[in-house]
Amino acid sequence: MSGEVRLSRRRFLQVIAGTAGALIVGIRAASAADAPVPLDMLGDALYGLGLYVRVDADGSVLIGARDPDTGTGVATSLPRIIADELDADWQRVKVVQLGLGVANGNGEPRWIYGQQVGGTGNSMPRAWRDLRFAGALARWLLMQAAAQQLGVPANRLRTEKGLVIAPDGRRIGYGDLASAAAKITPPQNPPSVKTPDHYTLIGQPAGDVDARAIVTGETPYSLDQHFGDALAAVLAHCPWPDGQIAELDKSAALAIKGVVQVVELKPDPKLQPGQTVIAPAVAVIAETTWLALQGRRALKLSWKPGASGSESTAALEQQATSLLNSDSAPTTRVRDDGDVDKAGRKAARRVEATYYQPWLAHATSEPMNCLVRLDKNSATLYVPTQSPQQAWTVVQRLTGLLPDQIDIRVPRIGGGYGRRLDHDYVAEAVLLAQAVDKPLRLFWPRDEDLTHDYYRSGCVHKFNAIVDGTRHISGWNQRLASASALTGRGVSSDRLWASEVDVNQLPAGFVPNYRSDWFSLTSSIPRGPHRGMPHVTNAFAVDSFIDEIAHAIKEDPLDTRLRLIGEPRLVPLQGGGAIDTARLANVLKLVADRISWKDWLRSVNGLGIACWHVDGAYVAHAVEVSMQGEQLTIQRVVCAVDVGRVINPMGLEGQVAGATLDALSNALNLAITVKDGKVQQNSWKDYPLANMAQLPRTVEVITVPGEGDPTGASFLAMPSAAPALANAVFRVSAVRVRRLPLMKELLRLL
Repeated sequence: MSGEVRLSRRRFLQVIAGTAGALIVGIRAASAADAPVPLDMLGDALYGLGLYVRVDADGSVLIGARDPDTGTGVATSLPRIIADELDADWQRVKVVQLGLGVANGNGEPRWIYGQQVGGTGNSMPRAWRDLRFAGALARWLLMQAAAQQLGVPANRLRTEKGLVIAPDGRRIGYGDLASAAAKITPPQNPPSVKTPDHYTLIGQPAGDVDARAIVTGETPYSLDQHFGDALAAVLAHCPWPDGQIAELDKSAALAIKGVVQVVELKPDPKLQPGQTVIAPAVAVIAETTWLALQGRRALKLSWKPGASGSESTAALEQQATSLLNSDSAPTTRVRDDGDVDKAGRKAARRVEATYYQPWLAHATSEPMNCLVRLDKNSATLYVPTQSPQQAWTVVQRLTGLLPDQIDIRVPRIGGGYGRRLDHDYVAEAVLLAQAVDKPLRLFWPRDEDLTHDYYRSGCVHKFNAIVDGTRHISGWNQRLASASALTGRGVSSDRLWASEVDVNQLPAGFVPNYRSDWFSLTSSIPRGPHRGMPHVTNAFAVDSFIDEIAHAIKEDPLDTRLRLIGEPRLVPLQGGGAIDTARLANVLKLVADRISWKDWLRSVNGLGIACWHVDGAYVAHAVEVSMQGEQLTIQRVVCAVDVGRVINPMGLEGQVAGATLDALSNALNLAITVKDGKVQQNSWKDYPLANMAQLPRTVEVITVPGEGDPTGASFLAMPSAAPALANAVFRVSAVRVRRLPLMKELLRLL
């Protein structure tokens, strides 16, 4: 049961004995001695710890989950890594969601838990080594204590479900060993971790630790938290990010009993998007949220536009199309392999197409909100954030408090999708709390949430593929125009393309002559991280176009893809790493087999297929659809994923199914449009998420067992779902949908 975990020199282990007989173990940042820790975890041990586990005298085990859970299941999967190494009885484990771990290092923040980010697909690979060590250390200490009590060398003992077991069958529970284990001197070197053949929890299915609380409505979200004397604030934002107030009469709002104050807010032009107010705003502050909403309705308020007042998404699309159809040099040539121009002169066939995708909002179930309490020496916030460290940065800048004087607590989050990587709403809440000098809860109504977002940019793709005499794709020229999500965010101009296109995306590396160009669009519409960027937009266009090539050369689309992928090998990636073509082809074959792809030509229904790779993980979708008149029905969806070692198969299946449905909903119905600089959608009626009748009844998930280190999966199933759907629609209708949202375009073309 041996393995190796290397720890950073900047970390060291710490063991604390609580007076109640608890064993507390963690990996602590060197400057984190005075950092705050949740009381549930500490009990009576008043010291700051890093990634930790607590074993109580009654045998119960508490494990901290460091990353925010946006529905990705990390509050279950991360603690199970620790619990497996500890050989804990999972039925006796309680998971504690950790807030921000920050300590004061001479006025600079020292992050106790390392990088704390949720919903980006990086939680699992980032935590894999450290968390195993935390569990292994606790197990080692318990075995040393048991060796002393049993009179048996520790190397002859074994552990199982919260017990240390001697060769003669004698057993001691962890609770009976906790106090003694806490007094043992930790080892000089990290203890060995398990080899995979000894895993008992890793790779086994487990339900979400919060599942019962979620379905019974008991899960506390940020909106459920309270400070007894907190006021409520709602905002009316300017429709234009660069606009200003034309008229403001507060009198009717202030006349409402319970309305306390009306406050104006303005963005700080020196700060990056996501760190300051998103647009000029007027806030109504009242004793309750209902009264604040009434006050907002009573405001006599009008706005005048800035330079963005003439902007529209239609004009941006026209600009993009003109750029792609011109001979203009691209903003950035992202990749240029071989000689595309030379290959074109030898083309047996050319295939060309242009694909259009709309702007999208995040549309999280839980709107933006923040509860904040400030005083001279501290700040306490409940924030639904995907990045508590970035939220801390915003609070510290506005308050000037020392690092450890800012306590950011992160309850369960009602959806992130990248929106909560920005913290404009946190800045607004802090500014308003300062204005009234009282605790305050900020709440964005749905209309504000949809009309004032950091949107995913619309984009236009133009493709030109060169097919040789043997029906191989010998050349690929891809031109993309979009407004970068990185504009204004401190990224150099020669890297703005990175949020819009991946240098290694398919079919880069598989086509000898490959070119990828990006054209920058200038826009004042706020933009930011969005779930699956940049893979989702590119996969829809690329994998739909590969299907077009297969149709043009009269070939089975599965055969076209498998021939493009080629023989099993490692294809080097720019920047390091490689694509394992065997794993990519395998997920493609798995969904093809499960959907009965052999009948793709004879099927009355339409079958579509697509595949993609993301950061060492592989995904494929197969979709079956039927049509009666103008009614499209998604009959079946199959998705296969290969993420390396699977920590929690049940959690992974949930992530894959959820991401698939999210991608289908985005593709079917959704678009943000701007006219005269103003977003046109302000409710679910204008921005209709797919209903149950539009979506498949089930998503069948195939998980490929793997031996390598785990990779992320929070958005892995997003990229290939929409192109597989569009390809299936083509089979059943003979209509090639090159523009999203799909239903609107399909009905237009029928």
